[in-house]
Amino acid sequence: MTTSHEPPAAAPGRSRHDLLLFMALAFVLSWGSWLAAMATGGTAMTAPTVLPYIFGAFGPLIAALVVRIRRARRGEPAPAHAVRFRRASLLWAPLFLVLAAATVLVAALIGHAAGGPALSWEDAKDTMDGMGGPAAFLVSMVISGPLSEEPGWRGTAYPRMRASMNRLQVGLVLGVIWAVWHLPLFFIDGTVQNELGLATPSGVLFAASSVPMAMLIACAYERAGVLAAIAVHFAANTTMVLLGVDAPVVQALIIGIQAIAVAALLATHRPAAVPAARAAAAPAVAEGARR
Repeated sequence: MTTSHEPPAAAPGRSRHDLLLFMALAFVLSWGSWLAAMATGGTAMTAPTVLPYIFGAFGPLIAALVVRIRRARRGEPAPAHAVRFRRASLLWAPLFLVLAAATVLVAALIGHAAGGPALSWEDAKDTMDGMGGPAAFLVSMVISGPLSEEPGWRGTAYPRMRASMNRLQVGLVLGVIWAVWHLPLFFIDGTVQNELGLATPSGVLFAASSVPMAMLIACAYERAGVLAAIAVHFAANTTMVLLGVDAPVVQALIIGIQAIAVAALLATHRPAAVPAARAAAAPAVAEGARR
């Protein structure tokens, strides 16, 4: 009898079930909370609307925790394509943070050169002051979006989708799912999405931008895990908020520049192959557990 120190992968059927469970919980928790926020009739950051509005953002994180606890209780390892934390993450995360911020900044500069809105440091300061100062602003930008979503979309859904799709397919599909997940926010007063408007060029471009953004975050995740995914999400969101990005021309430029960055990253990086023996071991392990 041969033995292996390589941990077995979860059975494909179990992985699909966990993926469906994650998606269902993420949407039910988020959409249910945001529907409750809409029902209050208030604005996003005023009581009592603020409570269900903020809770809804944590739907993906809560769903990810449920899936991971269930997996741990079954005694199964992480999915084959999951990226564990490594020391290299501490180097890659800042690099991806700068890259993500640059995709937005360069687009804003090109847009301004083409006659679009000017960049204003005073407007950026007013934005931070309106959220309680720079420290409170940065904390809120980390928690709302990057931390509340990335352990779910990239840390939980992405590796399970990669079991049956290539990187491009996962990026496209998960980007569309991510865009749909944001839809209720267009109907809550005081949100960025509501200010853009759903049936406007800016609203349509916001939804479309979810695809290249999801793919850029996925490229970061494949290199350095959830930490790098959080860094990209944080950098892009924060730069857009500080620059007040809402002009369609700038949004379109961001989509194009991020698409170019994604193409370059995909062309220059090939994830390590998952050993075939590891994927094939799951049925045998499951059978052995029943004996």
